[in-house]
Amino acid sequence: MTFADLGLSPELLKAVETSGYSEPTPIQAEAIPAVLMMKDIIGIAQTGTGKTASFVLPMIDVLANGRRRALMPRSLILEPTRELAAQVAENFEKYGKNHDLKMALLIGGVQMGDQVKALDEGVDVLIATPGRLMDLFERGKILLNGCELLVIDEADRMLDMGFIPDIEFICSKLPETRQTLLFSATMPPPIEKLSKKFLSNPKRIEVTRAASTNENITAFKIPVRNRQKRETLRWLLQHDLVETAIIFANRKTTVRELNQSLQRHGFASGEIHGDMDQNSRLKELDRFKKGEINILVASDVAARGLDIKGVSHVFNFDTPWHPDDYVHRIGRTGRAGAKGRAFTLVGEDDAEAIANIEKLTKAEVPVFGKKDVRVELVEKPAEEAKPEPQPEAKPERQSRRRDEAPREERPRKPRREREAKPERAERPRRQRDEDDEPIPAGEWNGPKPSFLEIGVG
Repeated sequence: MTFADLGLSPELLKAVETSGYSEPTPIQAEAIPAVLMMKDIIGIAQTGTGKTASFVLPMIDVLANGRRRALMPRSLILEPTRELAAQVAENFEKYGKNHDLKMALLIGGVQMGDQVKALDEGVDVLIATPGRLMDLFERGKILLNGCELLVIDEADRMLDMGFIPDIEFICSKLPETRQTLLFSATMPPPIEKLSKKFLSNPKRIEVTRAASTNENITAFKIPVRNRQKRETLRWLLQHDLVETAIIFANRKTTVRELNQSLQRHGFASGEIHGDMDQNSRLKELDRFKKGEINILVASDVAARGLDIKGVSHVFNFDTPWHPDDYVHRIGRTGRAGAKGRAFTLVGEDDAEAIANIEKLTKAEVPVFGKKDVRVELVEKPAEEAKPEPQPEAKPERQSRRRDEAPREERPRKPRREREAKPERAERPRRQRDEDDEPIPAGEWNGPKPSFLEIGVG
C-alpha cells in the first residue's frame, strides 16, 4: 500500500514524497481514510508508530476548502506538553506547504502577543496545550463555537497531568456536530469514559496491544546500588557503542546534577526539564537533533511523543514510578524500524516499580550480563596489569643513589623539593568529584609531607 491508495490529494502526496515517505504505517493506513470520511476515531497506538501523521495528513485535505474567521479556529489539536505541540506544528508546516492554511501555536512559556495577533487574523488549525488555551478563552481572546474538528492527542498523558477536567470544559464549549479524534497509547477507565461522552459512534483502531513494548528494542535491567548508578551509567556509555542517547530521571534536580556530572567526565551532554523556559528547552532539543550533543538528560516532559530520529539508546537512570512511563521512555529508541537498546538501573528501593513494569508489559526484563556487552573486553585486564611493575622501580632508584653517594644525598634536599612542586601545584586545582570513592577512615588523603621521606639513622 502507498499513500496514493489512501485518497489523499495530489498536493499532499507531493509534500509526503518530498519528506521521504512512501509507505504508510499500520495506523496511518487505517486512520487516514476514516478521517477523510469524517468519522470519529479512537486510535490506540504506542509511540513511534506514525500516529501524528495519521491525523495531520487527512486534516490538511479536510480543511483545504473553507474560510477563516477572526478568533474562531476551524480545528483544534490538544497536546499535553509544549514540545509535543511544537512538533505537531512542524508536521503541519512540512506537509501543508502546498496548501493555503494558517496555523497558530498556543503554548505556555512564551508571550501572548503574537499568539493573540494570529487569532485575530483567523486560523485554520489551532495547536494548543490546555493551560494556555483556557487562559486565552477566559480572557475572551478566542471563541470555540466555530471548531469543526477536534483532536485529543496523548489522552492518557493528559490524564496523568490532570488535564481531564480542562478537556471536558473545552469540549463543552465546542459545537455538538463536530468530528473528534482521540489518540492514546493506553485506555484506562477515565479515558474510556471520556471517549463515550464526547465521541459519536467512533471507529476503534488498535495497531498494537496496550502498553506493549516495541519488538525492535532490546531492553535490560541492571540491579545496582544507588551510589554506583553514575559510574555504571558512564561505563555503559563508553562500552555499548552509544551513538545518541536519552537518559531519563524522575526528578528535575537529578537531571541537572547528572548532566553536570557527565560534562565533567567529558561527555557531550545537555538537559531538558520542566523548570527550563520554552526557548531553552527548544534550543537544547535543537542541539541534540543537530548532533552538537549526543546525550540528552531529561525528565518525563520529553518522554511522550517526541520524534527524534536516530536515538540508539535510552537509559532509565531512575526506574519510572509509573509503569506506563517505562513504555514511553524506551519508545524514544527503535523508531521507524530501526534497532534500539534500553537500560533501566534498578536501585535498592525499585523492586516494586520494576515488578509493576513487568506486570504491565507481561514480559520479564532480562538482567544485563557479560554476554550482552557490545565491545570486546578481553584485552582490558592485560592493560590494567601493565602498571604493576612501576612501584618496584622507586626502591631501585633510591638504593642506587645510596650506594653511589650515601653522604651526598642530604645536601640535594632542594632538588627533591623542586621535583615535588609540580605535584603540589596541581593538587589544589583538582576538585573532589562527587562520584569519587570515599577515603576509608584513618587513611591519609592529603599530600605526603617531605619530612616523612627522611630516614632516621
